[in-house]
Amino acid sequence: MSWQEIHEFDQQITLALNSLHSGITDPVMMFFSSIPVWIPMYAIVAGLLFWRIGWKKALVAIASIALTFLLCDQIANLFKDGIARLRPCHDEFMVGAGLRILEGKGGLYGFFSGHASNSFGFAVSSSMAFRNDSRLKYRGYSVWIFFWAVMVSISRIFVGKHYIGDVVTGIIVGTLLGLACGFAARRIMKKIK
Repeated sequence: MSWQEIHEFDQQITLALNSLHSGITDPVMMFFSSIPVWIPMYAIVAGLLFWRIGWKKALVAIASIALTFLLCDQIANLFKDGIARLRPCHDEFMVGAGLRILEGKGGLYGFFSGHASNSFGFAVSSSMAFRNDSRLKYRGYSVWIFFWAVMVSISRIFVGKHYIGDVVTGIIVGTLLGLACGFAARRIMKKIK
């Protein structure tokens, strides 16, 4: 399969997903796509980490989560500028084929999705941090945070900002970086009494 065939397949799947909309899904997807609405959640997670695993381990966990965010964001930007693949909302074919754009178009390039990599990086690294809770009360959190990460990721297709390939790549990169930072934090936490 050539790169052109892969790109055309990516376009068709993206258009099919983007066309699945209703009066309910549009505001929901725009909500999950919006970064500022999630800042209170990050603050609550930080507070829960301090409460559940203690301040020393929580500081290590928060540093690993912040590092995950930084790496996800900067690597996504490097790829966007280096590969220079137009976002679907800037692609004349996609717009002409009926792509729905629910929010501002953003930058020109979209490979890979920073939202997807950041949300999955956050989900993985924060879930790993909560595993240091000796009471093992983190399963409900893990279900919630991975649901959130999936919704943030697919919302990027629904609002017209990313191809599904951008999102899947972002999920993979975020998961790998979250694991790397989470395991590094775990090694440091083992040395903390």
